Amino acid sequence: MKKIVLTILLAAGFFFFGNAQDYNTGIGLRGGFANGLTIKHFVSNKAAFEGIIASRWRGLELTGLYEIHNQAFQTERLKWYIGFGGHIGFWNGSYAKWGNEGTDYTVIGLDGILGLEYSFLQVPFNIGIDWKPTFNFYGYKGFWADGGAISLRYIF
Repeated sequence: MKKIVLTILLAAGFFFFGNAQDYNTGIGLRGGFANGLTIKHFVSNKAAFEGIIASRWRGLELTGLYEIHNQAFQTERLKWYIGFGGHIGFWNGSYAKWGNEGTDYTVIGLDGILGLEYSFLQVPFNIGIDWKPTFNFYGYKGFWADGGAISLRYIF
């Protein structure tokens, strides 16, 4: 438990420094095969850190990402982004169709992300859609390509 609290505190520390593009920080909900919370903070005009806490298979996954953002389709406030990072997850195998009954899993791996987001001008929200493939190298090993989600964030 101490490791989880320390990880969250370190990630939060990264998020409160720097400047941004359309917004500095966004906090919101993420929905897909895994549902959870997302926080994104820009450290320069094009670079951001994103933290994700997601739940799936009655477990928990913590993800940290570094992302590069650029304008998409010559449309103001519409950005594409690409990035990389890592995750640690804890799941109960009894609730995953691939797991073994009564087995708890701890996984550690690498993540990629490719997405598109739009920040509204009149209201302080943005909406994004992304694909976040992962590769677990510890625990239940292998490539997972089903990490897509839609995020809705309050931005400030």
